[in-house]
Amino acid sequence: MESLPTVILKPGEADRIVAGHPWVYHTSILRMTAQAGDGEMVQVKDHRQRLIGVGFFNSKSKIHVRVLAPERVEVDQAFFEERIRAALAVRKRHLPSATSFRVVNAESDFLSGLIVDKYEDVLVLQISALGMEKRKDKIVAALRKIFSPRVIVERSDMASRKFEGMVEANGFLHGELNGPVTVNLNGLKFETDLVGGHKTGMYLDQQTSYQAVAQFAKGAQVLDCFSFLGGFGLHAARAGAAHVHLLDQSAGAVAASLRNAEANGLKSHVAAEAVNVFDWLKANTLVKPHERVVPRFDLVVLDPPSFTRNRASVPDALRGYKEIHLRALKLLRPGGALATFCCSHHVDSGTFQDVILSAAFDCRRVLRRVATYSQSLDHPVIPMIPETEYLKGFVFEVVR
Repeated sequence: MESLPTVILKPGEADRIVAGHPWVYHTSILRMTAQAGDGEMVQVKDHRQRLIGVGFFNSKSKIHVRVLAPERVEVDQAFFEERIRAALAVRKRHLPSATSFRVVNAESDFLSGLIVDKYEDVLVLQISALGMEKRKDKIVAALRKIFSPRVIVERSDMASRKFEGMVEANGFLHGELNGPVTVNLNGLKFETDLVGGHKTGMYLDQQTSYQAVAQFAKGAQVLDCFSFLGGFGLHAARAGAAHVHLLDQSAGAVAASLRNAEANGLKSHVAAEAVNVFDWLKANTLVKPHERVVPRFDLVVLDPPSFTRNRASVPDALRGYKEIHLRALKLLRPGGALATFCCSHHVDSGTFQDVILSAAFDCRRVLRRVATYSQSLDHPVIPMIPETEYLKGFVFEVVR
């Protein structure tokens, strides 16, 4: 095995890496023993010259090294096969009946900068690190060997690639698609655009929560806000909801959700509007002075996109979260349930709950917390890597 340039860390900087966090920031580096090419392998040592890992180097990124292993490894096709098979084993253990799920979740699976989602017999690849980009052919070869997929789509269209010195990349790495793919989640069929749709196609991280929230829907009038393809709403309809009303800003998503309702035999229980959800909630909770909103829903689901891109935007995000919760609570009947989610890493669970309780106080509602949720287990959380934990959710019942 050829010798590698060595990155030597400043005193006190090694503990976090030894504990499992894979990112070495440029500010943590004391010196390098030799010049390293961007995207190439380096070894990382503490200030006493003890080896703590090897990984990809990139001078253009604030994350100068993404550690892959605590020992010397050859990053070839066999390496990716071994890591991907290990990640797949976790999914098979925790989601044994799922046919669509996230196979590789970057840092959660010790493959920093690589995401692979499986939608039935189609794989979607997303690369956000230069070291992974330079080994894309090896990754694709490993995926083809393990899964024999019909198609591999690349959706490396995230803005973060520019921080690694890369441009966006989209296209087919194997095979081709003509039209949407029908994805099965918990026995329901969802028409999904894997080429031009949001993210890599669907919110696979909510797969288990879709099923769990549906238990509150039997006989209920349900409002599903930010409904996208109808994940929560259609699960609620199947669980016996009296009626489900979907709201999403995207006319395309609303049209797809109605087609999904029809494909699953649920059309008679579902209606949908393409509308700005904030505007709809405001319009439906406005009353004249000395009047009160007449609540008409038994279950309200709030699953908005992230309101934060960075820590600086958190105060504005919290105001947005409070606004939608205040109005949603006004629409809930006593005894009704509010299922609410936040997908921002920058807003922790405690802060998110505080916002909900503040909104409840302002509209004089008392809440009982009856369920707590996290991301589906195909998006594993490594506690030593806080960035792997981002999705949090609750169900609250309105006591009065």
